[in-house]
Amino acid sequence: MTIDWQSILFQFLGGLGVFLFSIKFMGDGLQKSADDRLREWLNRFTTNPVMGVLVGIFVTICIQSSSATTVITVGLVSAGFLTLRQAIGVIMGANIGTTITAFIIGINIGLYFYPLLAIGAACLFFLKKATYQHIGQILFGFGGLFLGLELMSASMQALHQLADFASLTLHLSNQPILGIFLGTIFTLLVQSSTATVGVLQGLYAEQLIGLNSALPILFGENIGTTITAVLASLGASIYAKRAAAAHVLFNVIGTIIFMLLFTPFMQYVQWISGIFHLEPRMQIAIAHGSFNVFNMMIQLPFIAGLAALVTKLLPGHDGHINVTTKHLDPSFIDSSPAIALGQAKEEVLRMGEHALRGLEETFLYMKSGETEHIPTVLQLEVGLNHLDNEITDYLVMVSKQPLSRADSVRHHTLLTNVRDFERIGDHFENILELLQYKDHHEVSLSKSARQDLIGMFSLAIEAVRKSIEALDTASLSLAQEVTELESLIDDMEDKLRQKHIARLNTNECSGAAGIVYMDIVSNLERIGDHAVNIADSILGIRH
Repeated sequence: MTIDWQSILFQFLGGLGVFLFSIKFMGDGLQKSADDRLREWLNRFTTNPVMGVLVGIFVTICIQSSSATTVITVGLVSAGFLTLRQAIGVIMGANIGTTITAFIIGINIGLYFYPLLAIGAACLFFLKKATYQHIGQILFGFGGLFLGLELMSASMQALHQLADFASLTLHLSNQPILGIFLGTIFTLLVQSSTATVGVLQGLYAEQLIGLNSALPILFGENIGTTITAVLASLGASIYAKRAAAAHVLFNVIGTIIFMLLFTPFMQYVQWISGIFHLEPRMQIAIAHGSFNVFNMMIQLPFIAGLAALVTKLLPGHDGHINVTTKHLDPSFIDSSPAIALGQAKEEVLRMGEHALRGLEETFLYMKSGETEHIPTVLQLEVGLNHLDNEITDYLVMVSKQPLSRADSVRHHTLLTNVRDFERIGDHFENILELLQYKDHHEVSLSKSARQDLIGMFSLAIEAVRKSIEALDTASLSLAQEVTELESLIDDMEDKLRQKHIARLNTNECSGAAGIVYMDIVSNLERIGDHAVNIADSILGIRH
């Protein structure tokens, strides 16, 4: 009997495409339902590695993607919200959470996925409310997942007739390293560990591959899924790179351990399958879940050692910044609003230091062009946004308490200071983007233009520095100095505009360079405005 390879290949690839689309579509629906609470859960509840594991499991189950969880985790580490040890715990939990999909696949729902597709489509097309749209997305993705599996399984049935395929599976059972390699490569290519497990479940269910050949592929899939975290860490801080490296090492070490314990582990899977009379797909799901749970239990006590190992492998320090709040104690709000305002002021001063450092790092990037400053600037800007939300929420709670006239003025002043520091962060981020645009598009500034920007940058940095000192000490003289500096910045902006027009007239400056130059000048002038706003608030309080 002749095998129609084209039909087999097209049906398998089509089924794989439907499966990948459905798992992503369902995950997107789940993620939209969870909204921004995912980051909050990861940030708030990962107080220790054990809690990190539990949160990692929960978040991954919610969004049906360990890759998404690890990418979010790497981002939080890069932004300073999570420590490396907390991140490793979350990653361990994400590995366990992603096994839930394999168990779902292992459940034989027959042809019930067709009604799921119909209900999901009906929700998407006929119901306009966002909640129903998300439910429809989840149901349609869930049904499509099984449709994709059905197509792939149907395409595999013809492989029974192929003698070469039987010899390949025999070769895989004798060469487990090859199985690990295949699992890793396939997962790298499709960017989905769930897809690899789904294909493996289909092969095993069709008796095209034995358990001794399937397990190494399963181990390799866990290594391949780490590529997403690695890609997410590129260009990020050294701490984000360490989190991604920890993910890789965790799964590689786990694979080594279970390859050494291969026979006992295979016997365990067969024993569990026999006791509960599990279907073939569910047997792979049990193997997948057990591997990740046992791997977590083995390595959890050694998180500190794993963190130390990746720190040794990736040495260096890029000025990791703690952007979580330190002084906002809710207990003071009811007992002593005046003390609570003092605590809030300490956080506002920390926010000011972050704004100043972000401006300085942007200045260093402009002068040197060294990209190592970019992650720090971005981390500081994200941190300023976070502190803005946290401090503002705290001050809103304080405002609900009875305040004296003086405390009411302090309260209003702190709220405006928070907004000014957050806006400074927006402006230095704008300048960073302009400088990156200049570098990426090979736009060059003239020597005189660079010198002008260096001079204006120095004035802006000095104005922000003195405004923070004035806020800290309530110094009228420092506040007055900021006002004078801001006047110099305004005068300088006018002069630089005139010089820019002169350079354009003499063809000393290109149009693209002129746009970058004037936008940077404009952002620096606005930074001066926010610095003087802080100084004016101090002058107002003292008067």
